[in-house]
Amino acid sequence: MSYLESLFSLEGKVALVTGGATGIGRMIATGLAQAGARVLIASRKGEDCARVASDINALGGAGSVEGFAGDVSTEDGVLALAAEVRSRTDALHILVNNAGVSWGASYEQFPHAAWAKVMGVNVAGLFTLTRELTPLMVDAASNDDPARVINLGSVMGTQPVADGAYSYTASKAAVHHLTKTLAEELAGRRITVNAFAPGPFQSKMTAFATARDDQVERISTGVPLGRIGQPHDVAGAAIYLCSRAGSYITGAIVPIDGGLSVQHAVRLFKDA
Repeated sequence: MSYLESLFSLEGKVALVTGGATGIGRMIATGLAQAGARVLIASRKGEDCARVASDINALGGAGSVEGFAGDVSTEDGVLALAAEVRSRTDALHILVNNAGVSWGASYEQFPHAAWAKVMGVNVAGLFTLTRELTPLMVDAASNDDPARVINLGSVMGTQPVADGAYSYTASKAAVHHLTKTLAEELAGRRITVNAFAPGPFQSKMTAFATARDDQVERISTGVPLGRIGQPHDVAGAAIYLCSRAGSYITGAIVPIDGGLSVQHAVRLFKDA
């Protein structure tokens, strides 16, 4: 195995990607499998996960994918998913908490129910699943090669923008803070915890704004690097954090956003 292969290979590792049948979850699952991991993908629609697993396997990567049903919207669902994972593997090297939901409405009409639903999946579900699977990650971890957790945050969790998704943006800010809390909590168990804060990518959640080429072009003009995210952008970041190359990084919020998180209109003294 060459130096680069040994640095970025995920051969022999087992990963779970929640919400892995669509969008960024599928992009990450594809990248991990191409790098050699055995990847489990789960979402509420198990048949979709099985189909996507077959599609990714057909690409002929070094790893493999298997899909099944899993629901992180309730405590019972999280416990059932954790039990299913335990039935499939004795050790878990990588956990990608990607599953998430959103809710959009005007400020005047934003419903109280939108808070419990969104925070329940995006924050509580993430925490409880991580807690339940920690023993499997401890069994996979070592000093030189920790187990890895990647949480899906958002640029909306770092920037004060809601666009009608008030509970979503607050939930992603919570994910970022929880990521740092868990990084400190789990470091002694040889588990790293990091988060991605993506900008615009094409996904089921963003289809209302990215389904057409003209929409993508319009959104791209607002991104400093001039385009929306592509599958390799987030897949490459996941491979890096989950491979030997990323073994010394924990508590980071990685801005995969084309520069949106550092873009601002404050000029202060430039116009003086």
